[in-house]
Amino acid sequence: MDSISLPVIHPTFVKLKLSGRGLHAFAGLFILSHALSHIHRQEGPPLYFLCQLLISLDIFVLVMAGRELLVLPRVNLFFRLVEIIFFLGIGLLMLLAGQWLIAGVHLSLSIGYSYLFYCERSLRKKELLSLHHIGVSVPGLPAGRFFLWSHINDIQPFYDSIRISTSDHEELSFDLQKNLTFSQLEQIHEFCRHYLGKC
Repeated sequence: MDSISLPVIHPTFVKLKLSGRGLHAFAGLFILSHALSHIHRQEGPPLYFLCQLLISLDIFVLVMAGRELLVLPRVNLFFRLVEIIFFLGIGLLMLLAGQWLIAGVHLSLSIGYSYLFYCERSLRKKELLSLHHIGVSVPGLPAGRFFLWSHINDIQPFYDSIRISTSDHEELSFDLQKNLTFSQLEQIHEFCRHYLGKC
């Protein structure tokens, strides 16, 4: 029996993907309004205004292009990294200028985008439910979980979903990204018969 990995639809990942557009739109509006508020100030360098204007336009392009652009490998992670560096740079610049509130907001956004970067990097690799000879790994944020076979009470595979009951009375349910083939379903039943004595 070989290990089997199944691509699943994880509810937390779905929420993260759906919240990405709103978070980007908020960030773009925040940066644009901040840039426009600095347009007539004498102490603000023009380069600072232009950088803010460009990054806000960049974010609006991401929001409008949405899924079409972000399905390309690593494109989303690249833009996320640019946003982290930008917010961190502006936050540190405002901190040095003594503008604590603006610095705090930018540094908070940098931390938020760093967490989003970490989660998106993880979900590209870990949106899989895997059955191994020593146990079952399930996806999760910020990190997946691993259950030894001794901690699993039951696994109920269906063609379009899979349900797992743990010894801690936890019920995990995952919809599959694509339906199981008959051979995959039979392989899961083999794992259940071998390690759980059922299925």
